[in-house]
Amino acid sequence: MGSTSEEKLPPIRQVTSGPRFHWFGYYDKLQFDPTGRYLLSMEVDFEHRSPRPDDVVKVGMIDLADGDRWIELDQTTAWCWQQGCMLQWLPGSASEILWNDRDGDHFVCHILDVKTRTKRTIPHPVYTVSPAGRWAVAPDFGRLNDMRPGYGYPGVPDSHRDELTPRDSGIYRIDLATGRQELIIRLADVARIPHPRGDLSGMKHYFNHLLVNPDGTRFEFFDLWMDGKKMIARMLTAAADGTDVRMLDPTGDTSHFFWRDPKHILAWSSQPQGDGFYLFEDKTGGTVEQIGKGVMLPEDGHCTYLPGNRWILCDTYPDRQRYQNVYLYNIALNQRVPLGHFYSPPRYGGEWRCDTHPRFSPDGRSVVIDSPHTGQGRQLHLIDIRRLIQDRD
Repeated sequence: MGSTSEEKLPPIRQVTSGPRFHWFGYYDKLQFDPTGRYLLSMEVDFEHRSPRPDDVVKVGMIDLADGDRWIELDQTTAWCWQQGCMLQWLPGSASEILWNDRDGDHFVCHILDVKTRTKRTIPHPVYTVSPAGRWAVAPDFGRLNDMRPGYGYPGVPDSHRDELTPRDSGIYRIDLATGRQELIIRLADVARIPHPRGDLSGMKHYFNHLLVNPDGTRFEFFDLWMDGKKMIARMLTAAADGTDVRMLDPTGDTSHFFWRDPKHILAWSSQPQGDGFYLFEDKTGGTVEQIGKGVMLPEDGHCTYLPGNRWILCDTYPDRQRYQNVYLYNIALNQRVPLGHFYSPPRYGGEWRCDTHPRFSPDGRSVVIDSPHTGQGRQLHLIDIRRLIQDRD
């Protein structure tokens, strides 16, 4: 059994500052450009309340090679505290980024070349993008906002609000070249998939947490509903065209996840062996293997694999002292290595909490988090993990 390293914490620097607030959002998006020099961020002038349809967020990037200089690029009115506006570098491109926005009564996605400032718009928002950057999939953001504030966008109501399992709402596939969109998975169809908890037809369903696998052949998604006051989530996958839907974790207690490779997903789950991180084979009735038992922190967190799949990067929600703990887990050595403990004031809770959501650089030598621990509200902080990785690889 490995043990936690008590070595000195790695260097960290704050790369954004007040009076405005800066953050990136979710942990499974490309925040760094391919060179590792530029870091995407959003900027806003308030905290601690839900966004309104007219609230504007600035979209920009930080030049890490030029004194952490802020470069404003554009803006949006389609955003939320947990996942922002889906701002990210377009996979496979050296200079293009994308983010969601609202155009009147519908959501759209902008694709901008940060060098030429050429911008084009496609008539549908995106959630997760294929590794080659050619297509994306997305849920119904109006329904998502109605069911889970903090993850959807205000300004466009759910047109199927009174329907429990609508046929005309679900997961859409979007061609990023042409803007063509297609409804490939319907809420009504997924709700009929048998579940150990019984008949789900009387529950109001929605989709969230989509992620394409590393070779672009399949994607993961959550089917969610409320059972009383408890949110239930089952993890499923589908082929890139929406066919061959598989239920990987029917427990209803699946949480954050990440593809290790095209055929395996690491996820926090409540399994018969206990709560923990498990590696799920993307196969109906596939293997389920617990990872890091007794070494990874025994609580839910935002997990990713560093390049090479030798390290798992993760964090926690605030502990009893309100510290969010960011750490690495060395798989071969079965060792947990802390990266920092970041105080989150009590005002950061619920919908407008500030999870650290650790993201890594393309070379796996840097980690960026969102955190309010310096007293300047949510800001971006860069952790240098080069020496730590080199000493253990």
